[in-house]
Order: sequence, then C-alpha cells, then structure tokens
Amino acid sequence: MVMRAVELAQPASLDNFAMVRRAQPKPGPGEVLVRLSASSLNFHDYVVAVGLLPVEHGRVPLSDGAGTVEALGEGVQEFALGDRVVTTFFPDWLDGPLREGLNQRIPGDTCDGYACEYVCLPETALTRAPQDWSFAESATLTCAGVTAWSAVVEHGKVKPGDWVLVQGTGGVSIYALQIALAAGANVIATTSSDAKAERLKEMGASHVINYVDNPHWGQAVLECTGGRGVDQVVEVGGADTLKQSIQACVPGGQIGLIGILTGMDVAFPAFALFSKQVRISGISVGSRRMQQDLVAAVEANGIRPVIDRSFPLEELGDAFRHQESGKHFGKICVEF
Repeated sequence: MVMRAVELAQPASLDNFAMVRRAQPKPGPGEVLVRLSASSLNFHDYVVAVGLLPVEHGRVPLSDGAGTVEALGEGVQEFALGDRVVTTFFPDWLDGPLREGLNQRIPGDTCDGYACEYVCLPETALTRAPQDWSFAESATLTCAGVTAWSAVVEHGKVKPGDWVLVQGTGGVSIYALQIALAAGANVIATTSSDAKAERLKEMGASHVINYVDNPHWGQAVLECTGGRGVDQVVEVGGADTLKQSIQACVPGGQIGLIGILTGMDVAFPAFALFSKQVRISGISVGSRRMQQDLVAAVEANGIRPVIDRSFPLEELGDAFRHQESGKHFGKICVEF
C-alpha cells in the first residue's frame, strides 16, 4: 500500500514542495500506525521550508500531527484501535528536565515530519487528543500549545492575580493568553493591528498595546499595572523586543524566551536585567508529560484553540505564504 507525502526539494523555497507516493509504513513492536488527518504550522516549520534551517533533501516537513490509530504493534498498551491521538514535538523527551540527547529527534527537521497520510511511531511519541476536539484543533497542541504551557505553567508558575504579557497574535501567544487567564492571571497583549486588539480584548486581555503606535511599550506596560510591571513575559520577538520586555517586568520577574521573530542575534541592556533581577528562561517546547498535562487542562477549563484558517495538504506552500504575511490570528492548519 502507498500513501501521499510532501517532500522538501532543494533549494528550499515555498515553491519547491513535491507531492510524492511512499510506501505505507507498518507498525513494529511497541509502535502505533496513525492515519494522520491534520497538522498546523509553526515558525520552526517556516524556517525549515524556506531554507533558513537546512535539512536533508526529501525531508517530510511539519512538526505537528493529529489522527486516528489504525493498527497496533506487539506490546502496545496505552492506545486502542480508533483512538484519536496527537504527536509530540520531542519523541524522546518523555518527562523530567531536558537532558542531553532528548531533543535530537525533531519531526520535520532532523527526521521526517507529518505532512503525510500515515506514520508509525512508538506509543510514547503520542498522547491522546482532547475529547471532542477536531483533528485540526488537536494538531495545534504539539508545538504551540505545549510551548505556551511550558512558559506560563512549568517555568512561569503563574498564579491567580499575576500579570502576564503576551506578544502578538500567533499560536503560542494566543495559547499563552488562554492558559494564563485560566490560571487566574491578568493578561496584557501587544499587537500592531487595531482589529486584532479588539479580538484580544474580547478574549479577556485586560489591556492591549499597539506597539507600532507606541514603540516604547515597556513603559506603557508599567503604566497599565500602576507602575508595578508584569510577573511573566512570553517573549516571541527576540532581538527587537527583549529590551522592552525587561522594562515591562516587575523586579524579580521572568521572561520566557521562546521566539526569534525579529532576529537571532539578541542584545539586551545588562544593567536593567541585573538591577531588576529579571530571569530569562529559554523555552523549547516541552516533554510528553507536559503535553498530557495540557490535554487535561484544556478539557478541565474548556479552552479551545483559535484557528485562523485551514488549507489542504496540496496547498502547503500557500499555507506558509499566509503565515509569512503575518495577517493570521491564531493557528494556521493543514488538513488531509
């Protein structure tokens, strides 16, 4: 039997995807055959697709996947036929702190990803999907959802009454807003769009700051909190935003450094950092246990992901172009 898959050709570009036929895999001992139905796009997938992060010729892209269990290898105990499941970002990082070697296999990067119809994975590389979620909704958990959970809950330890700052309206930032609100925190958001600002307020943001109209938004955050500052920043910008994030923090606050949307070479005001004793934590998604905790949390709190738009697998290049435009609010999905 054969299946469809998308491969990255070289030189990498959004016009250089190839739809190919591959042999449908069969599960070995401890493995699960999953019929994939959806994926979602992340910034990591984009930098791979355009060649900023080089990968092997013929690599299958996309780090997220959701689908249905269609066959079980010998010894599988956690899943049954027909179960709806979600892939994990780091198949080898099951629990505990990140250790050497646990982040070497990354689907869509150092190994094949999920822009394909079938995949065989160890049962430990999957979690169950949230009850009653669509495949597209479930596919948003793997990278964006777990990253936000890691920043807000695992590292940030956000509690009721805290102040949290999120940047923009991408998948991680929207999830972080939802998770922080569910934890009882107050959320401040930044955006460049008045229309997006209204949507953020509708979702529960206490204050929204237009960073184009107010480039010194760190001071504006202080004013929104009565001079106090925020306890946690979910930092997705990097080079051009870290200075403002430090200014926005309460003394002893924390910045979860997740993204490099504005550049990889990050400079920051050292005096402001150590005088405020602000901690910066690098966040790189999370473990399988974190994903399991997130699934339980979204079910308990009624959180649903915000999906901007879905594309068919054949239009993967157009999906990435929509991502590149920056016009999306929430996640961009691919369904097949």
